[in-house]
Amino acid sequence: MPDVVHTRQQAFRDQLALQQQQANSSSNSSAVQSHTTKNGETAVNGEEIGTHTLHNHLEVMEMDDEVQIPATVLRGHESEVFICAWNPVTDLLASGSGDSTARIWNLIENSSGGSSQLVLRHCIREGGQDVPSNKDVTSLDWNSDGTLLATGSYDGFARIWTKDGNLSSTLGQHKGPIFALKWNKKGNSILSAGVDKTTIIWDAQTGEAKQQFPFHSAPALDVDWQNNSTFASCSTDMCIHVCRLGSERPLKTFQGHTNEVNAIKWDPSGMLLASCSDDMTLKIWSMKQDACVHNLEAHNKEIYTIKWSPTGSGSSNPNANMLLASASFDSTVRLWDVERGICVHTLTKHQEPVYSVAFSPDGKFLASGSFDKCVHIWDTLSGALVNSYRGTGGIFEVCWNSVGDKVGASASDGSVCVLDLRK
Repeated sequence: MPDVVHTRQQAFRDQLALQQQQANSSSNSSAVQSHTTKNGETAVNGEEIGTHTLHNHLEVMEMDDEVQIPATVLRGHESEVFICAWNPVTDLLASGSGDSTARIWNLIENSSGGSSQLVLRHCIREGGQDVPSNKDVTSLDWNSDGTLLATGSYDGFARIWTKDGNLSSTLGQHKGPIFALKWNKKGNSILSAGVDKTTIIWDAQTGEAKQQFPFHSAPALDVDWQNNSTFASCSTDMCIHVCRLGSERPLKTFQGHTNEVNAIKWDPSGMLLASCSDDMTLKIWSMKQDACVHNLEAHNKEIYTIKWSPTGSGSSNPNANMLLASASFDSTVRLWDVERGICVHTLTKHQEPVYSVAFSPDGKFLASGSFDKCVHIWDTLSGALVNSYRGTGGIFEVCWNSVGDKVGASASDGSVCVLDLRK
């Protein structure tokens, strides 16, 4: 078992160190880190919440061959921004960083707070007062109606915040960093995975742990709900467990990966579970059988994350075959027709590891973000590159807003970019 837990943060920092080495050997240029001056901070619920002026500016960088998208660059974070997620109802973008804050950026047009960010400081109690935890914010997820934001941190606590930036509750039962966090659809439970080898279902209203699942033999890296009470978890122990609230044993254990399993995702129907691993394979599982339904081999380095295309009312073609996108350290993105078990497109424009992929709500486009500082937008039917944006740092996460006209991207230099696809 590897000594270093393969987390988003560790992988990013390894990549940063590698890039820095390469930069130092080719020139003596030093990395410049910008710090935004903070002002007007007020204390709410014992946590400092700042409404700060945004240094928004449109940046258009020239690139060959493809159309370059204008982007608004949001600055304020003082360290890498690992994650970002749009509110499912309105244009509020949440981001989480190594500076021990999450931030909520207001990108609602014509709103009075259109140029503000809420700073959600992750503090711990020491000697009767709140002090910054100085730990990375590792994960965040909005509930389905967009009223609450859950965050997970390296300090071992999960927290629930209102969309106004107020701390609602602190969930503490993990012994060590939390790596993943998800709301169920109903919004009454939160699921978390941690370095302590356990997963926990929390009561979102009371903040109490409903059940702790101690089935992995190594750190749990990712979790995903199948329905409101059943979920899957994966780990560096190479196993995937499917568990249900109230059950004392896993309903199913999937084994077959030969290295740590980085991410798992149920398809929109909850019938199939996809997993990706450092063993360079994607596997598709069904509750109806023990062996995987498909073993998809084509990448030649670790597969970091996966996403299913949307189906049903949100999708432009509800009858189209289900697509699965995979992002790999081999610098490629692949689109898979899962029904046929084949790769239909290999997307090859990135020059560095790809950390994130996301389908547009209608399924017509795929955004990908890489450590080469580029966000690419692809046509999922043809596999053609539609738009590109080059930022100022390696891209860790990309996400679409609910109407599909903006893409958020978070980066290694502390910037958060918003690409407006209407322009």
